Amino acid sequence: MKKYIQVFILVFAPIFMLAQTGNIQGTLSDENGIYVPGANVLISDLSKGAISDFDGKFTLVNVPEGSHNLSISYLGYASIEEQVTVSAGQTTIVNLTMNPTNVELQEVQVSAYGLSGQAKALNTQKTNLNITNVVSTDQIGKFPDANIGDAVKRIPGITMQVDQGEARNIIVRGLAPQLNSVTLNGSRIPSAEGDNRNVQMDLIPSDMIQTIEVSKAVTPDMDGDALGGAVNLVTRSSPQSFRLSATLGSGVSLINDEPIYNGSFLLGDRSKNGKFGWMVAASYNNVDFGSDNVEAEWVNEAESPLTEEDIEVNPFVEESDIRTYLVQRIRRSFSANMDYAFDANNTIFIKTMYNWRDDRENRFRLRYRSIEPVFAIGTENIVGYEGEIRRQTKGGIPGGRIQNTRLEDQRMQNYSLGGNHLFGSLKMNWMASYAKASEERPNERYAEYEIGDAIGIDADLGNPRYPSFSPANATDASLSNFEFREFTEENQFTEEEDFNAFLNFELPANIFGAGEGTVKFGGRLKSKNKVRDNNFFESEPLTGFETLADVEVRDYTKNDFLAGGQYAAGNFLDPAFLGDLDFSNSNLFDTSAVEDEFLAGNYDVDEKVYAGYIMANQKLSEKLSVLTGLRVEHTAINSLGNEVIFNDDGDFENFNQVRDESSYTNFLPGIHFKYDPGRNTVLRFAWTNTIARPNYVDLVPFRNIINEDEEVETGNAELDPTTSMNFDLAAEHYFESVGIISGGIFYKDIKDFIYVSLSEDTATGFDLFQPLNGDSASIFGAEVAFQRQLDFLPGFAKNFSIYLNYTLLTSNTDGIRNGDETREDVDLPGTAPNMFNGSLGYADKKFSVRLSTNFSDAYIDELGGNDFEDRYYDKQFFVDLNASFTINKNLRLYADLNNITNQPLRYYQGIENRTQQVEFYEKRLTFGLKYDLFKK
Repeated sequence: MKKYIQVFILVFAPIFMLAQTGNIQGTLSDENGIYVPGANVLISDLSKGAISDFDGKFTLVNVPEGSHNLSISYLGYASIEEQVTVSAGQTTIVNLTMNPTNVELQEVQVSAYGLSGQAKALNTQKTNLNITNVVSTDQIGKFPDANIGDAVKRIPGITMQVDQGEARNIIVRGLAPQLNSVTLNGSRIPSAEGDNRNVQMDLIPSDMIQTIEVSKAVTPDMDGDALGGAVNLVTRSSPQSFRLSATLGSGVSLINDEPIYNGSFLLGDRSKNGKFGWMVAASYNNVDFGSDNVEAEWVNEAESPLTEEDIEVNPFVEESDIRTYLVQRIRRSFSANMDYAFDANNTIFIKTMYNWRDDRENRFRLRYRSIEPVFAIGTENIVGYEGEIRRQTKGGIPGGRIQNTRLEDQRMQNYSLGGNHLFGSLKMNWMASYAKASEERPNERYAEYEIGDAIGIDADLGNPRYPSFSPANATDASLSNFEFREFTEENQFTEEEDFNAFLNFELPANIFGAGEGTVKFGGRLKSKNKVRDNNFFESEPLTGFETLADVEVRDYTKNDFLAGGQYAAGNFLDPAFLGDLDFSNSNLFDTSAVEDEFLAGNYDVDEKVYAGYIMANQKLSEKLSVLTGLRVEHTAINSLGNEVIFNDDGDFENFNQVRDESSYTNFLPGIHFKYDPGRNTVLRFAWTNTIARPNYVDLVPFRNIINEDEEVETGNAELDPTTSMNFDLAAEHYFESVGIISGGIFYKDIKDFIYVSLSEDTATGFDLFQPLNGDSASIFGAEVAFQRQLDFLPGFAKNFSIYLNYTLLTSNTDGIRNGDETREDVDLPGTAPNMFNGSLGYADKKFSVRLSTNFSDAYIDELGGNDFEDRYYDKQFFVDLNASFTINKNLRLYADLNNITNQPLRYYQGIENRTQQVEFYEKRLTFGLKYDLFKK
């Protein structure tokens, strides 16, 4: 008992020593009044230190009364020595300004608008105890990245999947988007997509974010659902003094020569007494563009005319599309943040953000389908092909925001209220947040006409990267031969609501008697609800509309179709004509709901996560620190789905609502070591445990039979979460002139990864697709990075800077079951073997220019039933150029040219040359003015 009392006194005595000690709270800002994160604050005679946070704030507790010398060091900035007097039982406030090391560096910083941001990011990365990559908003501005997704892809170990040419889904260290966490100010961002947990990174403009922090080894006080990593987006805080920032620009999308409009502003200030700070910001981006797309589905079996059994043949395309997309994307974002300090020990804050994107799209799809080989009579020799043809228009109703297009209305909003408090030596912080993401697609219309009887088709498979098709006899494909197939209209709605609350406590504690340390503990509640509510209607015309020759059509053939001149889209039903049709008029149309098209996909899921943790952060010596602890997360899920029932003919008969519940508890220990052999050199090691919860739709107890495709889809409420044991080793050396050279290796031992299994459905004989847990998987990787201003070179060459990083990944999986076969040693989907970022920049007092590259290797995106059916996401190589010219200290001119290489989105099937999808976007040029005004 005596031993336990001694330990209690050792750990908790500081909180009772208020009569002899006080606290120091400070705020650090630069010469422009912008906060300085990641600074080292030290009282050397006490061996007591702290690190400034993203808002430049630091706290030193349990400081003996009297005068003390405060030393503050920061890469690229002059160190500060400040004498502070501490009174017993009180908190002393200090506000300090840090200045660049010398005039020469200052000149570069002012003209380049970015060296200070680079310094802030690298200092934060250097002082963090766990393995992180940090990018500041000023660094983002050095690259031509309009949204956060494009900015994040430049961080080591990260690749992005694109949508219409913009980076949308994040892959961290080879792990799929749903296996990583994305938070806003530490609160999980909900997903607007119905099938997964992916966060739409292209929804958030880059100029609304202050800092991006990617934690590749999470600590116990962070959410455990971050298998690959945790990305935290930190919004802009209330400034230390008045700040006004604005951007106004335009440009052109070169795929269709349509204009681009963008603008943003930020306005903030602080009251004279310094207690109340506020900031409002808004961003607007309007892009009119499109894409040129070709798709193909390959098979290597056909029915023999001799035996009427399937035989293996040379691969051919069973279905092929030519798609022309016309897209308008309008992105709006609003943010308002406030904070108020009641006194030196108590501060509260409010952070809000609202993102709203309208995505209008028309798509015109020419599909060659049910393509089959024609055999020479009496042989198994292929002499030609035949198939059907369909022409489909995607649109919507006229007027309003829909404007005869498919409107995808995506929104994400987040509102947080939190506080930071100091009770003697006890730090407490808390936050409660409400977030909602939604995606609504109202009155989405499709019109399809077909040649339903097989006709002769000329198939050019000589270049499998660009297979092409055309009718063997052009008259067979005249407009009068395309007969009406269907008019449909659907409404899609997905919404995820997320309530978060956490409470943290931190105490000083010298646990091992070796140096200063802290004990931190707390808990979090996360309550989520996700709903998908779609419907689908077919409208059969009572008269007319028999063929494409009987309706209004437009020719969407492009002479400069980016996939090649051999692809001719042809004529499609005009979307304005489609929009004007009155499907509700019973005298013109017989409209009815088609339940089997939407009922199985609708669901309602509640998920609650209760988490608690305890961790200790302790200096073991002057150079060695350890952070260790345990996090426990309990997950409870209640899901409601639909089991769709069909009759013997395969037609919809009825449906039943099915409810299921599941729960599980995960224990997630971790330990981090940080060793500083020199002032600017850091060695790190981490052992962590993380999880990834299944997608909501995979847990829903649904069953859906797709007769047209002879497929059955089902959910699996018995899925286990995927778990990973992670090992990380890293070394970093920071240059005084603001730069870094770093390297590291990591290993992930993954259990119960989730994949979609293909087998035969016993009831129908169709292909059955169901999510299952695999046995095990592993990832091994290495990362290296170099970033530096070349200020050691003579003359103008010292104005050059280099940014380089490279990531190598290998992976394998076991226990993937498809029917009676089990696949072993298959690459884990999402693991690009090689990833590279590079940029060369030049900046003098007036002019700056940067050429940037981003490369990610090909990787398996989706596992098929066998090697031939595996889908790969092809390699990507982007080249971007941006430049700026400083007119005066507040105003500069900028210009960006994106996607110089006209890099397409490309998938291939089985082997690299066998294209499954290729989509081109062309280059984008933007230019404008940026204005910054600081008043200190």
